[in-house]
Amino acid sequence: MESFIDYWLQKTAWPMDPPLPFSPFHLCFVFFGIPFSIYAAWRLRRLQKTGIIRLLHILGICLAVSELYKQLFLYFINNHAYDWWYFPFQLCSIPMYLCLLLPACQKRGQCILCTFMYTYNLPGAFLVFLDPSGMMHPFWTLTLHSFFWHLILIFIGTECAFSGMVSTRFRDFAGSTGLFLICCAIATSINVLAHPLGNPDMFYISPYFPTTQLIFSDIAARFGIPAGNLCYLAAIIAGAALLFVLHRHISLHKTTI
Repeated sequence: MESFIDYWLQKTAWPMDPPLPFSPFHLCFVFFGIPFSIYAAWRLRRLQKTGIIRLLHILGICLAVSELYKQLFLYFINNHAYDWWYFPFQLCSIPMYLCLLLPACQKRGQCILCTFMYTYNLPGAFLVFLDPSGMMHPFWTLTLHSFFWHLILIFIGTECAFSGMVSTRFRDFAGSTGLFLICCAIATSINVLAHPLGNPDMFYISPYFPTTQLIFSDIAARFGIPAGNLCYLAAIIAGAALLFVLHRHISLHKTTI
């Protein structure tokens, strides 16, 4: 069985020269992929709530299958050695788990999860296209996987917003923020427990080396790793809060006109 998987993955290991940031390859996804994802979400905004939950659940399954392929690819193509850097628990990995959980949640739980995917995941999905170096790989399958993954996250986040699945209640945003902090705790646990096996950097808040995120890496270099990590997490929460307040203002304004 293992030899069959290895053979199949080798057949899909199509090499490529990693494209450069702002190359035609990158810009094609920026100017065509992102608008298409947003347009598709807008067109599907009037689906019934059960239809939206089903759609997001299916996308969660698609993300999980593609992530399984990626993990197997990285293991077998890398001489059967696992690189913990690629463990699937970055912030942009969380929608895969949340979309799978959606149908099993009660109404408020679904609101919290959808609010999370809008406020905490959508900004990151956009920002990664400003610095796509982490999505460029020496294989076509891995590079396309990264680009399409983040386009799907943009679709999920905007679909949640356009369809009204994002809550306008502060307590639900507080629930989303609590979920974010729980995820941060899990990410830190993985960084610590798996450190002897490699150098995982889940959520880019490893306690062993400075965050790689712009600006916050400078803060870590000057004031220490904990300061850099805390400022980075505070900035994420502040950005999510700003996005939530903007969505709340627009939603409540619509109901008064």
